[in-house]
Amino acid sequence: MEQERLIHAKNVGIKYDSKSRREDFQSITFDILKGKKKKNEEFWALKGIDFDAYKGEVLGIIGSNGAGKSTLCKTITGILTPDKGEIDVKGRVSALLSMGTGFDSSLSGRDNIYLNGMMLGISKKEIDKYVEAIIAFAGLEKFINMPIKTYSSGMKARLGFSVASMLNPEILVLDEALNTGDLEFRDRATEKMKELVMGAKLVIIVSHSISYIAKNCTRAIWINAGEIMAEGNPKEVAKKYRASVPKRKKSKRILELKTTESHVKDNVVVEAKNLGINFKVNKEEFWPLRNINFQVREGDIVGIIGHNGAGKTTLCRTISSIYHPDEGEISTEGSTSALLSIGAGFNRQLSGLDNIILSGMMMGISKKKIYTLKDEIVEFANLGEHIHKPVKYYSSGMKSRLGFSIAAAIQPELFIIDEALSAGDMEFRQKASERIQEMIKSAKAVMVVTHNTRFVERVCTRALWFHKGELRFDGDPKEAVKRYKEEVNYTKKKNKSLKKLKTKSSKKTGVKKR
Repeated sequence: MEQERLIHAKNVGIKYDSKSRREDFQSITFDILKGKKKKNEEFWALKGIDFDAYKGEVLGIIGSNGAGKSTLCKTITGILTPDKGEIDVKGRVSALLSMGTGFDSSLSGRDNIYLNGMMLGISKKEIDKYVEAIIAFAGLEKFINMPIKTYSSGMKARLGFSVASMLNPEILVLDEALNTGDLEFRDRATEKMKELVMGAKLVIIVSHSISYIAKNCTRAIWINAGEIMAEGNPKEVAKKYRASVPKRKKSKRILELKTTESHVKDNVVVEAKNLGINFKVNKEEFWPLRNINFQVREGDIVGIIGHNGAGKTTLCRTISSIYHPDEGEISTEGSTSALLSIGAGFNRQLSGLDNIILSGMMMGISKKKIYTLKDEIVEFANLGEHIHKPVKYYSSGMKSRLGFSIAAAIQPELFIIDEALSAGDMEFRQKASERIQEMIKSAKAVMVVTHNTRFVERVCTRALWFHKGELRFDGDPKEAVKRYKEEVNYTKKKNKSLKKLKTKSSKKTGVKKR
């Protein structure tokens, strides 16, 4: 039986032109204030793209940062219109183009469900039917009435996916949306995507997790420099893409990195004593962290792991002095450079190069010093001609590259990274891992929040496992990962058992599942 075609793209080209309609008033104003005269520069983000997508497919899209993946997603959703060629999309598209896209940070998670739903063209009455199911699927019951600005990247990813997937889309587009989801949620999201496909839907996934694409997609497309390099069987396409990634001369790939040699000294860089953070919502108290005690010593590379909402991001914000303790205390020694989210602190109207200067000065670095580091940052970020383009055109991965490159070049005594490497491509994650290992020779300590357990086992000298605001384990990275995975597996088995009980109960009482 012939499959129904939902997307037909023929010779699609997307052009970014400095004088085109894609430039907004703010961008033009910035250029006038800076005394810039616009040259009519053209850059083709997509060149002659041809592909079809069908009902019942899970289509994976892979490629390096800046390859054109996010631009393709925006074209499918109708945000961008082709400058040449044509694209025909049949059916209602629900898209999660980046973590927290469309969220109003001042509104609660619940209010944002309605806001996002109505932006997708769903009526309030229809959203009312799904809202509790969305909250339950996201697993954010305790946090749902809190402002989105208090959410971590992973919590935003949970909520965004739950809204986009639960409102009955015909085409679901996910652009790097699951990168910061924890182990348990990624499994549930995968099961949900399988349900959508079983219901003859189309799911399109952009991801830098090549193994995830190879395992869970029915077909894959590899894009490089705006062109399709390979299309077909996910494992074969993934193999071709992996082979294209240049091997590093100085060391092996991240998956083969030797465990970091530990040279931990007695000097304490970070110390938490009975630390507690309290959020008050509608006169109710919620403690994302409580009774936290630990020390980070000079020479430590600390991996911070745990489920979404465990308190990891709250801890990073507290160490960075964004939050102040409601109980206990936290102390740090030396200068701190923090990369708390992808693109944090960037001015989207300015170019990548201008943002290097701006970000450095916001970190308290003199303009003179930033200029001496500029070339090193540009080289490490490896964004090519994109470095001169406004950050608003960057994908999550490109922002991740630039943010890490700036923060690492400053050579802080304490470097904090909160999920900021999750959107980087395979080659850049490898480079960043090597840089972190090198940094420990000059930095006093590095703290990394990540859901990449292999990174924690290979690169980190220590790990902190957080669970529901408590510090469950502090010590050997492999032991921390083992205990965390045991907890995840226990939760999965428990949820499966509850689901079976509900199904049996429904059959006995004659209640039909909606």
